[in-house]
Amino acid sequence: MNKIELNDIFEARSKCYRCYRPLSSCMCSHIKPFNTKTKFIILMHPKEFKKTKNGTGHLTHLSLINSELFIDVDFTKHAVINSLIEDSNNLCYVLYPGKESVNLNTENIETYGKQLVIFLIDSTWPCSVKILRLSKNLNVLPKLSFTHTKSSQFKIKEQPKEFCLSTIESTLTVIELLQERGMEKLEQGAFEHFLDPFTSMVEYQIECAARLKGEQVRFIRRDE
Repeated sequence: MNKIELNDIFEARSKCYRCYRPLSSCMCSHIKPFNTKTKFIILMHPKEFKKTKNGTGHLTHLSLINSELFIDVDFTKHAVINSLIEDSNNLCYVLYPGKESVNLNTENIETYGKQLVIFLIDSTWPCSVKILRLSKNLNVLPKLSFTHTKSSQFKIKEQPKEFCLSTIESTLTVIELLQERGMEKLEQGAFEHFLDPFTSMVEYQIECAARLKGEQVRFIRRDE
């Protein structure tokens, strides 16, 4: 085995501890962080944390300066989250669809000068339901939602429904709607490259899958 092959194995097994992806597919160079008035709190399920090859929660967090990320299932007694909720200067919402949720496409949010804090649940749909059910402090918060008609670009992952989006895609939609409603005052082009690490990750995974498929076909044994 030559030195180049050893380097390839090392990169495949080693991890970038910023984006939490293998070094061979680190997406940090594609991340262009920007600041928002809104504070975003990403609540990541432990199972999602282990998905180092396709998780978008870390990419979302790294792209948003005014954000924090926490990993757990039940956040009921989480000190930082409770301090945010209990702070009278904050107006907290959970991004979660429902009949009583505020639809950002058609409704305004009056903050009355308070800091808008949006909790984003980063997990599969069943795990999101569990997090909200167990986290009583989050369950009682008002909910936000949006109407979206585009299909996810997460081509390497099957979505439960046609218009379900990844965490980073959902976050971009929220930021765009907040900008449209004047709740964000971001400069033109500020979030133009927000999805770059996500799209680069998807392209990389597709290339890897195609290459693997080609190798499998190449080494199929045929009976002579």
